[in-house]
Amino acid sequence: MAAVEEESPLQEIESLCMRCGENVVLMAFECPHCHERNNEVQFAGQLQPQGCCHTLTVLKGDTKVLSRQVVKSDSATVQIPELEFEVPPEAQRGTLSTVEGVLLRAAEEIGALQEERKKVDPSKAEALDNFLVKLRSCAAGESTFTFIISDPAGNSFIENPHAPAPDPLLSVKFYDRSKEEQEALGFLVDSGGEESQIDRTSEEKHKYIPAGTQKLPHGTVGASLAHRAIAQGTSEDVAATLFKYSAPEEVMTFPSTCSSCAARCETRMYAINIPYFKEMIVMASICDMCGYRNSELKPGGSIPAKGKKVSVKIFSAKDLCRDVIKSDTSTVSIPEVELDLAPGTLGGLVTTVEGLIQQILERLKGMNEFVLGDSADTEGKERWKDFQLKMEKLLRVEQPWTLILEDPLANSFIAPITDTFEDDSQLHT
Repeated sequence: MAAVEEESPLQEIESLCMRCGENVVLMAFECPHCHERNNEVQFAGQLQPQGCCHTLTVLKGDTKVLSRQVVKSDSATVQIPELEFEVPPEAQRGTLSTVEGVLLRAAEEIGALQEERKKVDPSKAEALDNFLVKLRSCAAGESTFTFIISDPAGNSFIENPHAPAPDPLLSVKFYDRSKEEQEALGFLVDSGGEESQIDRTSEEKHKYIPAGTQKLPHGTVGASLAHRAIAQGTSEDVAATLFKYSAPEEVMTFPSTCSSCAARCETRMYAINIPYFKEMIVMASICDMCGYRNSELKPGGSIPAKGKKVSVKIFSAKDLCRDVIKSDTSTVSIPEVELDLAPGTLGGLVTTVEGLIQQILERLKGMNEFVLGDSADTEGKERWKDFQLKMEKLLRVEQPWTLILEDPLANSFIAPITDTFEDDSQLHT
């Protein structure tokens, strides 16, 4: 007999409405006395390695788009370019709502003090009244507009009802945080001034070179020490893949900040020449405080005159062990499962064909929580389950399939299983 899953009971907690002072039942939070509502979301996980920007096109009369669920963290900014309107992070804290709900809440907060404004500055109040008409018109679906959420923490989402397939109305881009954004999120930012260097202890001064960079010559420390320095900052599989091509002639370390706990850590960097390809720069870091690890791959050398498209036909488990270098400007396509990943989705990485498929599954799960969580409908869950089964069949190579990397900067690479590219009939560039 199959075990019956018991759903977690809904917890109701007595609480105090902060507007009228009446005692209420906290569910999501709504006060029946003055109708004050609060559905604030406080993220309990870690900050993401990069910030994210979700851009949704809302067409006139499309009420389904207005009903899409939105997770806005307390560090995210909401923008509507057509109205020249922006909701800064401090104006609305983290919320779980819909596109329509975010706009109506913004309109409600702007209009809350209109009566006082009319007494003090009638012209400004009249201009705000005209603006509120336009904002409510967007919330009602009476006009076409663009809804943008930019979050340096990377923890905001807009529901994609077509997941895991791409959404024609929704685009997601990832970006590196600026120093100002890092500081606002609580990261330690080195200003480069003399004061920050004076406050450091003698041990920190020895560990973190004031110039910001420490060079370890290959001839001085030996190849084994160089290997160990990089291997501490990334997985064994990635390290083995890198060292198979060449030993780092020079490893550089410089101080950085952990993207998970904001503690100080070190990043190691070195250049590597890959046969049949080009020079690449590997950056790896590990946090001694929380154990977070991260590795990045950056292209070296000059920008090529043409882009590059490389594809490989996967016939057996042996092909899953091919080395893959995917830059952050490369798209990933698998026609057999109708999969197309936009540039920047996985960042730059060194892996194998098998590892790439596994990371795609993990990344898509993180980007499409609405089709996996409690709020997902049956259709969305079934669609994701079907997609996951297809991806697992790729890993088992139940039938031949094709992996395609298309990179406008020609910084991506799939290794041959023969001595030369010409002898590998499965690989095409």
